[in-house]
Amino acid sequence: MDPERERSGGHPKKGRKRRRAPNMPLGAAEAMRARRDLEERQPEAKKARLSTILFAENCEVTHDQLCELLKYAVLGKSSVPKPSWCQLFHQNHLNNVVVFVLQGMSQLHFYRFYLEFGFLRKAFRHKFRLPPPSSNFLADIIGLQKKQTTGDLSKMVGGSLPSASSKVSVNLQNDPVIQKYGSKKVGLTRCLLTKEEMKTFHFPLQGFPDCENFVPTKCNGSVTDSSPLFGLDCEMCLTSKGRELTRISLVAEGGCCVMDELVKPDNKILDYLTSFSGITKKILNPVTTKLKDVQRHLKALLPPDAVLVGHSLDLDLRALKMIHPYVIDTSLLYVREQGRRFKLKFLAKAVLGKDIQCPDRLGHDATEDARTTLELARYFLKYGPRKIAELNLEALASHQELLATGQELRNTAEIVYQPNTSVLECLDLMGQKLLFLTREAETSELCSARNCQTIKCLSNKEVLEQARVEIPLFPFSIVQFSFEPFSPNLTEEMNKRMRIKWTEMSTVYAGPFSKNCNLRALKRLFKSFGPVRSMTLVLETHQPHLCIQYEVLEAAQLAIESLDGILVEGACIKVQRPVTELTLDSNTLVNELEQDSENRGTIYLSGVSETFKEHLLQQSNLFLGLEAVILPKDLKSGKQKRYCFLKFKTFGSAQRALDILKGKDWKLKGRHALTPRHLHAWLRGLPPESRRPPGVRVIPPPSEQQALQALKMDHPKIAAWRWGRKIGKLYHSLGPGTLCLILLPGSKSTHGSFSGLGLMGIKDEEESTMPNMCS
Repeated sequence: MDPERERSGGHPKKGRKRRRAPNMPLGAAEAMRARRDLEERQPEAKKARLSTILFAENCEVTHDQLCELLKYAVLGKSSVPKPSWCQLFHQNHLNNVVVFVLQGMSQLHFYRFYLEFGFLRKAFRHKFRLPPPSSNFLADIIGLQKKQTTGDLSKMVGGSLPSASSKVSVNLQNDPVIQKYGSKKVGLTRCLLTKEEMKTFHFPLQGFPDCENFVPTKCNGSVTDSSPLFGLDCEMCLTSKGRELTRISLVAEGGCCVMDELVKPDNKILDYLTSFSGITKKILNPVTTKLKDVQRHLKALLPPDAVLVGHSLDLDLRALKMIHPYVIDTSLLYVREQGRRFKLKFLAKAVLGKDIQCPDRLGHDATEDARTTLELARYFLKYGPRKIAELNLEALASHQELLATGQELRNTAEIVYQPNTSVLECLDLMGQKLLFLTREAETSELCSARNCQTIKCLSNKEVLEQARVEIPLFPFSIVQFSFEPFSPNLTEEMNKRMRIKWTEMSTVYAGPFSKNCNLRALKRLFKSFGPVRSMTLVLETHQPHLCIQYEVLEAAQLAIESLDGILVEGACIKVQRPVTELTLDSNTLVNELEQDSENRGTIYLSGVSETFKEHLLQQSNLFLGLEAVILPKDLKSGKQKRYCFLKFKTFGSAQRALDILKGKDWKLKGRHALTPRHLHAWLRGLPPESRRPPGVRVIPPPSEQQALQALKMDHPKIAAWRWGRKIGKLYHSLGPGTLCLILLPGSKSTHGSFSGLGLMGIKDEEESTMPNMCS
């Protein structure tokens, strides 16, 4: 909702819908409305602008994907592929790129101090989740690769990948394989992923909310160093429900293929992904084998102590919808720097000396890939980590990348883009330099880059002052502020309390009801506002009450607004949230969430039927300014839920649609949205241990109480308020057509890492009106 909008929740003061004068004929009012609608449809002057919908299912944007956008912003579509996760229209009208990095902060900090980050949440409509922090965040988003090979580039051009036996000077102790496994040979059990690692890398696990309909392999025997290995590889296609299995290959330890099956997906196929899978409509038409047949066959084939080997094996197991406890993932076994992974094709050539996935072949050979992963695992076990480190795989990979780039630069005078080209190299091709502003104590590979102007400052304040002067002089700037983070233990505690807060805000108590009330009718009534996580009858009071915990905040707020103070089952009931120290500011927070720029123009609807969805998708043009239809899915069944979000270009368009939809005979309930899409993805993975019965008191740990009393200059809460305003002033000074990103890289605690958060926008951008359908 616009900051200028009136308290009543009406339209913004500027452009407020005018009432029809009493003496104005109805036809004139309709003509005025039609003229306004026509004006909204008029073509706009070309300006650089971003799409409003991120296409990733969980709204997470990887560091590599962020790098895609930055490179596209520099070179444009004539030289660089478009970003895979968002749309940047009219890139040639982009004037500058400015990236602000708030080192030491994460998504958790943003929502813990949401009210303090006033400017950022209102100014930037596009928000997305970032993965947990890497060892060198800046190098990752810029696309810098650590090049261990040295010498003149021209000497490397014309050769092929060096042999694994070539002598390259390398410090083995710094090799990530040695750091993880040591230098001595290891047994099979040491190579297995731990349960914690499987959790970190999103393997399907028993008891996880998104794996409840997955089938376990029943392999629960005792694994030893002599347990049998099986190579596994799957091919997928794209269906109306997402990616589904089309082929599975299982190879036993001797190299014999024990299972190679084509699989017919359950849902309509939209894209066979033939270039990767090799599967075509003609190949799959006669197939009758289904996923459940493959699951049954695989369970029968695998012995109790079977170890599955694969490359990015989590994707294969998710395609199979199966859970297996003992896995070796070669993309993680051959550890690479900064959390990156080697491709299977590269490892096959560099380690085994074999060529796979040849470009002249249609798609990948699943059996060949499965056999290759098995051979890589056997090689690791046979020769040990020291041998792998001596291969100096990082240098070989860098050499291969340099070779491709250097050859192209020699053969053409045009701007040439290679997939592994960094942002710095893109700027260099354009004859431009990058500005990097940071504090004196911070170190980065950027500082020593040839076409990077680095300015080191003594404090954040000095960084800000330099930014005001220097940013207008450079086409691309990175401004890094460094903040003192919370201690790891305190961060973990804050994370738990933050999740509890959102749970409590999504919970309502309703009553009192008569002792003879119709419980079935009451349950129907409260479920009509949105998906219910749990509903319990409270009998501690003189008359019964209900405690309803909703899955989404919008449903709880809608229930309060619709039912509080009205007659239900013959009694005047009160509907309210539990009152705890975590919900005392819930009304303020709800009002501010409604004004969040990402929620502005988005409406929430409950009671959505299949008939309504079909009508909406077929006749979306009836709703002026509709940009996107977001249809959440049930994690267990994969079916679409009975609620949705509609995103419009303006608040006015959203309000008009809401009035129309609530007035129709669709039995819909709705209101303006409160939670951004990326926040749903974060809260959806709520672990059971972080929930508590509503009303139980949580006492802030003494360390945080002391920290808040100290009011240190760089304490995250104070920094959020102070630096949010300062960055806001700096943003207002930027010229039109400036792509601006605010990045909170993420943080670490004793129990793991916390995801980062990205906010982005273009100064004075005009939003797209093209609808996107997102599940």
